[in-house]
Formats: sequence, structure tokens, C-alpha cells
Amino acid sequence: MNVVEFSNVHRSFTRGVPVLDGVDFTVGKGEVVGLLGRNGAGKTTLIQLAMGMLFPQTGSVRVFGLDPSHEPVEVKKRVGYVSEDQILPRFLRVEEVLELHRQLFPTWDHAMEIDVIDRFAIPTRARIKTLSKGQARHVALLCATCHRPELLLLDEPAGGLDPVARREFLETAIQMLHDTGTTILFSSHYMGDVERLARQIVMLHDGRVLIDSEIDDLYEAVTVALIPRDAGITKETVLAHPRCLGARDRTENLHAVFAMNPQATSEVIREDFSIATARCRTASLEEIFIEVAGGER
Repeated sequence: MNVVEFSNVHRSFTRGVPVLDGVDFTVGKGEVVGLLGRNGAGKTTLIQLAMGMLFPQTGSVRVFGLDPSHEPVEVKKRVGYVSEDQILPRFLRVEEVLELHRQLFPTWDHAMEIDVIDRFAIPTRARIKTLSKGQARHVALLCATCHRPELLLLDEPAGGLDPVARREFLETAIQMLHDTGTTILFSSHYMGDVERLARQIVMLHDGRVLIDSEIDDLYEAVTVALIPRDAGITKETVLAHPRCLGARDRTENLHAVFAMNPQATSEVIREDFSIATARCRTASLEEIFIEVAGGER
């Protein structure tokens, strides 16, 4: 069963400049999916579409089989959401924000609330406006998780936090809920976080899904090929190959990413491009991201 479905989704904010240009992917029940892409790739837009905060101009978005833009209440009562720029009522005390959420969600877990407060030493008597950035993010996490949502959406939730705080924040958010079957979709610029926490990754580039794969499969199915510059092949020729995900010119080599294992990639380059000197190897998620996002497709 799919909890989230994006089907041929298009969305623009400026005429003729698509942010999302035919996005298709699904998030299955109980999955933890990392959403990757450069700034402006459409990660925030996708998560806001799932929340019903935006609507697709064409295509469809379904959460629990519902249209979040037409049935926002039914969707939001089953979803937890934290974003980097999330704004809580500055004039309220933390305890007042929590009381509001307790009233909104009959499934509120008081034991989890106490656990999160203790874990992050959240000052419940303090007003939101007096909290540090990290403390405010902890309060947002508490509000998003303690009603035990069926779906947790995290949009760069730990952006701006130091490495220790970021790691603790994400691990707490995901481990607390994933063990009970919550589906999680989170965006992050930090490849280490995604590799450590996600089972599946979806990489956006130029408004489209370029990679949609389980991480373990990705390492076996994606290859970085280093093609010598003196081989006489152009980047455009390599990009025209249907299995090429991206390419960029470097000083000594043309770096190309192929959706094949190293052996198959080597054979394709030798047979299709008549080049026997290319070096083909697997790569880390960070290297794949840099080569694809930093190149052309």
C-alpha cells in the first residue's frame, strides 16, 4: 500500500519556469525515504503539496488515497510536519503550544511527550520567542511526533543546527516513530544523514525524478565513469545515451554517471563509444549526487 503518491505532478511559480516538471514516485507504508536535490530542485514544493499547502497545476497528489488540497483536515490529522523555516506562535509559552496540540489530537502520547522534553531539556515555561533555533526546532518536533502520526514529513528539519544537534534531532525523529510503523519522507542536503537513516532515496534534478532507488540497490546499479579527455568524445554524445544520468567536464576526464553496474557500463562505453580506457566504478551517495547535480542532463 502506498501512503504518498505523486503522479505526473507539474508546478510553477513563474510562467514558463517549472519547479516540478512531471514528477512521479510513491512512498510505501512504513518506508523511510530521503528526498535529495539542489536548492530549488522542488523538495519543499513536493512536501508542501503532500501537506495540502499547495496544489499541483497538473497531475495528482494522494496521501492515504486522499487529495490533500481538497481534504486537508482528514490528511493533516494523520500527518506530522517539521520544516526548517517553521514558525510557532512566538507569544505563547511552550506548555501552551503543547496544550493546544493535546486538544487537537486525541491520539496524543503523554509518555512520548515527557520523553522528548527530557531528552532535549525543553524549557516548557519559556515563551517561544525566547528559544534558540535548536530549542524551537525541538518543540516543533515534539508537536509533530507526539500524536504518533501515520506519516511524518520533514523538510530540512535540522538545517542550521550543528552536526551533533542535527544528528540527534534526525535520529530521534525517525527512530521514535519508524519502530511503530510510521512512514517517513524527509529532505536533507546532508548525504551522511540520508545514507544512515533512509532505506530509499528519490533524487530530483531539473524538476524531475532522476533516481528512485533503494540505497543498497543504488550502489550496485549506478556507476561513475571517468572517460579520458583524449578519447575524443563530447559530453553531449555521452548525455545522449539513454542510460546516462548526467555528465560534466573536468580537467583530465569527462565524468559520466550511468544507471548500470560498472561492468555493464564499461562494456557500453567500449561498444557504443569505442573507448577502452574509461575507468568505471561504484560511488558513494555523495559522489553520485555531486556528479549528477553538478553536471548536465
